[in-house]
Amino acid sequence: MTLGKVLVHQLENPNLSFDDRVELRCKLARTLEEEGKYDAAREAMLEVWPEFDERPQVEGLSEQSRADTLIRVGALTGWIGSANQLDGAQEIAKDFISEGIRSFELLNEPMKVAEAQTELAVCYWRAGAFQEARVILHQAFGVLKESHSEAKLVTLLRTAINEESAGRYHDALRIQKEASLLFEQTPNFTLRGKFHHLFGFILRKLSEVELRRDYIDQALIEYAAASYYFEEAGLIRHRACVENNLGFLFGTIGRFGDAHEHLDLAQTLFTSLKDSVHLAQVDETRARVLLAEGRLVEAEKTVRASVRTLEKGDEQSLLAEALTTHGIAQARLKHPDQAKVSLQRALDVAERAGDLESAGNAALVIVEELIDYVPNDELKLTVDRASELLAKTQDLSALKRLANCSNRVLAKVHASPRFPGKVDWTNFSFRGTLLEYEAHLINLALEDAGGVVSKAARLLGFNHHQSLLSMLNGRHEVLRHRSTPILPRRRSIIRSGENGSPPGKRGRKRTLRILLIEDDASVSSLIQENIDGLGAEVEEIADGASGMELLASGVHFDLLVLKNEIPGVSGKNLARLARSLSQYRKTPIVVLSANADDQIQSNDSNLFWLSSEEPNRITETINQIFH
Repeated sequence: MTLGKVLVHQLENPNLSFDDRVELRCKLARTLEEEGKYDAAREAMLEVWPEFDERPQVEGLSEQSRADTLIRVGALTGWIGSANQLDGAQEIAKDFISEGIRSFELLNEPMKVAEAQTELAVCYWRAGAFQEARVILHQAFGVLKESHSEAKLVTLLRTAINEESAGRYHDALRIQKEASLLFEQTPNFTLRGKFHHLFGFILRKLSEVELRRDYIDQALIEYAAASYYFEEAGLIRHRACVENNLGFLFGTIGRFGDAHEHLDLAQTLFTSLKDSVHLAQVDETRARVLLAEGRLVEAEKTVRASVRTLEKGDEQSLLAEALTTHGIAQARLKHPDQAKVSLQRALDVAERAGDLESAGNAALVIVEELIDYVPNDELKLTVDRASELLAKTQDLSALKRLANCSNRVLAKVHASPRFPGKVDWTNFSFRGTLLEYEAHLINLALEDAGGVVSKAARLLGFNHHQSLLSMLNGRHEVLRHRSTPILPRRRSIIRSGENGSPPGKRGRKRTLRILLIEDDASVSSLIQENIDGLGAEVEEIADGASGMELLASGVHFDLLVLKNEIPGVSGKNLARLARSLSQYRKTPIVVLSANADDQIQSNDSNLFWLSSEEPNRITETINQIFH
């Protein structure tokens, strides 16, 4: 008997208290959620959560049951909201989970807090806030003990998923390799299956990025292992997804018989589940295999059916992929007008769904398949659009395709009647052209960021704004005027101990370093004036996400001054992050807030919560810290 059936049987006991019944429902919902049965998990919580868009009814529950309910409802809100692309669902999910975390903190249950943090990190991951998710997962993993082995494995899986989603494929691969022994030891076949499935997916992505056939061979092995463990766990939908992936991979290496065999199995499994959406995805995969075989008419017919099915649902990214495949089939069947409509629609659908890589892929396909049918001006605009959409991609093959498309369009434009004769490459400099393009992107980013270097760096995909600063101070010095002025480093004052020597390091000069995270220029200026007498070096950042990256980078500061209501990541969460890092365990932290109710409840004597409207108090506190 499966765990789910055991829990359902226990719920039939009429002698259960309200708390006991709710706890069982939370466990059942979590079990169903791990199996990907989100609607069934939602039904399990109906007693306390009758309306999806309303707060769960937690009145009368103990603090423990209340916290469990809020976290389970929050996690389900996130999963269901993501599947149905519901606006605001992730923020609602974060609020419920965070409220549950606060309850577990009051109950002094750090393990429960850590497990809930992994759910919170998933919400940040779905929203594309990979750095925030990374830090939360790191913090949670550090708290979980060996006795919480399954929770640790889930955290490792989610960490690897976050790194893969962020395009950090080698980091994801490293995590998977380091965790392999732990997953081999667990008796939980569901977790083993998820581990091997993710491992296969990461290897597949790396094979595309680095054009390595050996990664494809390894991915096939991992997918086969995942299919076996999902079958043992009785997870039909998970196994069917793996079989679809196996079909795709075999198709890419020309083993078409094996590809169709696995796709047939995926089709059978999804049919048994009456899952029309994933059946349509299998059709789209099969159409790609048929295209690779040169069976164009069959490919077009198969993917057309996929598009019709996906048009009825909410899976916009899947629809965009099917439209792109349909456009390729139409183009190769010499129906350019129909192909152009399909591909342009694919681009629009993917962009609206926030899937920029799929949108960029659709733009490239327009050039690759329809270059002889599209006017030159449109081709140039399409290449520019692809370049914008793929600006942050880590996929080397996509970048090579982009370069190839650019060259083809350039050659076609220069070969047209408006540009008679062959292209003149006499004075062409590839490095010079790259630098011009790099400068163009930096200029656009600075313009969009209002001259704020840290924001421009994030728009460009840099992990730290110092990378952009070095470029502005080096090969793109001409663009420095586009950035807001950077405050000069203050001249250091020697903190004197006895006989004029700094405490603990007699005769050695030491400069105080202060990190100030504040987005209001007037408040920032006022604070800097008040601490100017310290003669410290002040690193100023205007958003929480950049501050988080800087703290995580290991840079040393003697004092952290954090605005709580900062865009990106709150000062409260930044303080928590700092305390989770060894170099900041005892560093004085001042959190500035306009709302006293947001205070961190802590016995930390080096944590100061001050009103942002009392600059004199801030000055007094900082002076006390350093004297």
